[in-house]
Amino acid sequence: MINIRPVSDLRNKYPEIEDLVLKEDEAVYLTKNGYGSMVVMSLEKYSKLMSNLEYEEYIEDALDEADKEAEDPNTKYYSHEEFKQMARRIIDGEE
Repeated sequence: MINIRPVSDLRNKYPEIEDLVLKEDEAVYLTKNGYGSMVVMSLEKYSKLMSNLEYEEYIEDALDEADKEAEDPNTKYYSHEEFKQMARRIIDGEE
């Protein structure tokens, strides 16, 4: 359930908000003059959110790099068989 509270509750009803955030693991959306102002969440929830964003950025960067490499005319492509042979030589310690 989304918890929307006036920002004054942060001062006047802090223990209630703290329980929602820490014990119920929910974010609390605060409003000021009827408009969204801020969100209060636990450090754990915030860390997970940031980790997910960093992971998404990492994947996006990796895909962008792969796209650039694929467009580069100097990129060497290997057949399945060539790749297997290279991997086998590396595993066998020949390279």
